[in-house]
Amino acid sequence: MSVRAEQYAAEVISREQLSPHLVRVVLDVPAFASTGIPDEWVGLVVPGQFQSRYYTVRSAVPHGEAFRLTLDIVVHDTGLVTEWAARQEIVGETVTITEPKGSFEQPADAGWLMLVGDLTALPAMARIASEASVPTRIWAEVPDVDELAGYLPDSADVTWTAGSGEGLAATVEGLEWPEGEGYFWMAGESSQMRSIRKHLMRERRLSSHAYDVMGYWRVSTGRQPRAVDPGPVYRAGKAAGLTDEQIWQNYDEAAER
Repeated sequence: MSVRAEQYAAEVISREQLSPHLVRVVLDVPAFASTGIPDEWVGLVVPGQFQSRYYTVRSAVPHGEAFRLTLDIVVHDTGLVTEWAARQEIVGETVTITEPKGSFEQPADAGWLMLVGDLTALPAMARIASEASVPTRIWAEVPDVDELAGYLPDSADVTWTAGSGEGLAATVEGLEWPEGEGYFWMAGESSQMRSIRKHLMRERRLSSHAYDVMGYWRVSTGRQPRAVDPGPVYRAGKAAGLTDEQIWQNYDEAAER
């Protein structure tokens, strides 16, 4: 049986520079079906490339016989997608999208939601917060606070910090946690995410169902969001009977290869 991910041809409908570091690309994707999971991601293969990079779907809206997807792409100095997204003339081009996957799974009895992330996590935090039905707090560390201040929904209580995201571990360690049961979601640089998982498991002693912490990029090679799809790593680990800590260790090691 083939395990190849489903792929879709998508047309670029528009491109917008949201900030010096963030570009919005809107795609029409025929035959696509959203998972409905608010941190869902897709693999994106741009013209002239064959490798995919994974990006959060900021929004997925039915549009005739297609879905209209919005991807907010972090741009930096070099990279498979960033050099393509930096071009003004990409409208009308065809790209390849892989089937969507997501990991956000808030327990039904959660009474609050805490989201922490850097620029690469901003699209997921925006979508999660816009769909949240419980009080939501967000801590966002981004290089362009003034340009992005209106990016997150007004329904959330947002704390903005200027920076590259490398101070998020310290932010989490200093948080005051709400009473009762809730859900914690975080994404950012991989080495910090390893540290945060250990903090949540060993010091906060949270159940594995009470949080989701994702490594989106790593310092050594720049901001290439989700070079490794975490879905297969997680499922394989569960099938092998590994603990969550062991599974995420395997994911971090795969992302650094």
